Amino acid sequence: MKFLDQAKIYVRSGDGGAGAVSFRREKFIEFGGPDGGDGGRGGDVVAVCVDGLNTLIDYRYQQHFKAKTGMHGMGRNRAGGRGPDIVLKVPVGTQIFDEDNETLLFDLTEVGQRYVIAKGGNGGFGNLHFATSTNRSPRRANPGQVGIERTIWLRLKLIADAGLVGLPNAGKSTFLATVSAARPKIADYPFTTLHPGLGVTKIDDREFVLADIPGLIEGAHEGHGLGDRFLGHVERCRVLLHLVDAAGEHAGTAYRIVRQELAAYGHEIELKPEIVALSKVDSVDEETLKVQTERLKRAVRSYGPPLPEGEKRRPLLMLSAATNRGVTEALRGLADNIAAARAVEAGAQKTAAWEP
Repeated sequence: MKFLDQAKIYVRSGDGGAGAVSFRREKFIEFGGPDGGDGGRGGDVVAVCVDGLNTLIDYRYQQHFKAKTGMHGMGRNRAGGRGPDIVLKVPVGTQIFDEDNETLLFDLTEVGQRYVIAKGGNGGFGNLHFATSTNRSPRRANPGQVGIERTIWLRLKLIADAGLVGLPNAGKSTFLATVSAARPKIADYPFTTLHPGLGVTKIDDREFVLADIPGLIEGAHEGHGLGDRFLGHVERCRVLLHLVDAAGEHAGTAYRIVRQELAAYGHEIELKPEIVALSKVDSVDEETLKVQTERLKRAVRSYGPPLPEGEKRRPLLMLSAATNRGVTEALRGLADNIAAARAVEAGAQKTAAWEP
């Protein structure tokens, strides 16, 4: 299945059914009076968050969705039926934007959430509604209300607890494959990962979701490489694991490039808690590892995220997914940060619930 995280679609709700002009005609009833029923309401266009989806690929091949018109009213006071709704099934984490692709209409973050994108038109009144003491046989009825048409954008931001960031070929996919059942493509050339991937990992009876995004290069916010569009998938993460290749030219420069791209992207993603690890340490000798470690430490002090008052920066991790060196420590660090973030969120929700 192909991965698609953005789609532009056109939707139109159904028109309301027209009211009926009808009069009662029965034997021995000379003046039956009006009995035209109302028209039915047009169908809505509704977005529903469902489980089991992780892409918007369904909206690549169909971009137009139109709900049905409500049934027209009939004689004998029979109202028309409501037009069926159009239901757009979307994965968890889908955001709905207006046509300008900037105005957020709704954010679907939980399974079962619904959002009415376009409301169906009301049905028209039949002539029974227009009967008065002076107009006993009205010959008019309302047409149905016209439905709403609009163009919207669907944008998917994967919901994960932790995110992997780094330059291309920094070992992110290898780490994800080592700690989870995910099977991303792994090769010895840059930009092996073309689409974000998710994996569920477990450490010390604690389980969390880990997201791997394509690597960033200098100028990604200007569209270089694969750009920074996939950074949206780590916006919701509670902590980042920043991998820096120990076999690269300069570990400090590699770290600085990614941090600058995070800051350029915005949305306060550069302020998230971060665990920094020097990856592929099994591929370099001890002298090179020592030099790269010092370079990385200096870069982290200069470009790392701000720390809460009184808190010390975590030590750098030496990581090798091939030999499992440092993997357990990295997972425990991620799990600790996630647990702390969840506790803060739970406390905030509890406080908000008790506010008068």
